[in-house]
Amino acid sequence: MSDDVVRMTQTDMFSWRMEQNPILRSTIVAVALLDASPDWDRFVATVERATQVLPAMRRKLVPDRGLAPPRWVDDPDFDLGWHLRRLDAPHPKNFQGVLEVARTAGMSAFDPARPLWTYTLLDGLEEDGAAAVVMKFHHSLTDGVGGVQIAAETMDFERDGTARPPVAVPDAEARKPSIIDTAGWYASSAAGLARNSASAAARLAARSITRPLQTLRDAGGTARSVARIVEPVTTTASPVMTERSTRRHFATLDVPVEKLAAAGGVGGGTLNDAFLAAIVLGMREYHRRHDADIDHLRVTMPMNLRSDDDPLGGNRITLLRFALPCDTDEPKDEIGRMHEIVAKWRVEPAVPLAEPIAGALNVLPSAAVGAMLEHVDFVASDVPGSPVPLYLAGAKIIRQYGFGPTIGAAFNVTLLSYVGDCCMGIDVDDAAVPDIDTLVDSLDNGFREVCELVS
Repeated sequence: MSDDVVRMTQTDMFSWRMEQNPILRSTIVAVALLDASPDWDRFVATVERATQVLPAMRRKLVPDRGLAPPRWVDDPDFDLGWHLRRLDAPHPKNFQGVLEVARTAGMSAFDPARPLWTYTLLDGLEEDGAAAVVMKFHHSLTDGVGGVQIAAETMDFERDGTARPPVAVPDAEARKPSIIDTAGWYASSAAGLARNSASAAARLAARSITRPLQTLRDAGGTARSVARIVEPVTTTASPVMTERSTRRHFATLDVPVEKLAAAGGVGGGTLNDAFLAAIVLGMREYHRRHDADIDHLRVTMPMNLRSDDDPLGGNRITLLRFALPCDTDEPKDEIGRMHEIVAKWRVEPAVPLAEPIAGALNVLPSAAVGAMLEHVDFVASDVPGSPVPLYLAGAKIIRQYGFGPTIGAAFNVTLLSYVGDCCMGIDVDDAAVPDIDTLVDSLDNGFREVCELVS
């Protein structure tokens, strides 16, 4: 197995370095509510097969020397029983009890001596379902879209199960780095940099001869784009959500997919634009309840860079941070503005440079990275899920929610579509938002206003 497959990417390393600051802890938690208790033996067998299909689920991180990224190494002590837990649902035996387990999981650090994931089955719910599964992954192991792909290896399209092909035997073991491996990484990195620099220089020279002014404009535009992406944010736009802590609480909202998508179309945008507009309208309401006015807020929006050729799992996103105007109560106008802003950021020249930008940020002190993220007001992530019902070891999934990390923001809203619903998981920093019920009610009003465009 080649070195570039098992060595941590710079983007993965950026997520892992956030663990140095608990406020930036980068843990993804997903919750699935079930209509029955899964067959435990079948569940264990399904997850065990998934760990064979997805080698990253059997790998742990081993630090390397100097600036070389850590290596993903096959864990010789891999113990599936440590990663799979089965517990009685805590009181109250309903969804709120499940969310309490989920939020404490999200606040807990991973054991770096083991692969960075756990599944916890909670049996014996008396309301809202019969059982639930709490799935926890570190962001360096996967992003939201990658998490959906990993979950697909453990979930079925029929209650009786989905036929899956035999698992191929891996070609080689991901092993610990030796001094020769490390030296080889430095040598290959230097050679690659020289090769890419020479190639870029040749292209630049050719273009500068044929189109000198355009070449200068493009180079300057890319430089300015990189500066916009990495620019430190030193003040919090919200006058209310200014404090940060390591305490978290979870909440949920549900909105029909069809309505939110149609509302996006009415406003000249997409479902994601309607999603952002609803959050902004909800935040205007939340600040009014605190006797505060806002004209803009800052959002961190993960942008998916995953291609069809990328392996399952892994972190294939870049984090875009930008301001959203909050000076109108008109849902249609807000959707249109969200569409223009997001469309502009998606074509930023620096977006394809996510990996080298992450590499540059990785040499900065963690305090400097924290300064870039801790003054952002909220995180918003839209993850496409399954449009058809899914099953887990014989149990039907009723609802499923993803809770993305706040990574320094006041809260994170992650939209995970499932069948006909936008299931939104809300991860809140208690210091920034001590009144989570007020926040959720305000966001609910924002989504109601947006969806009323098509009612």
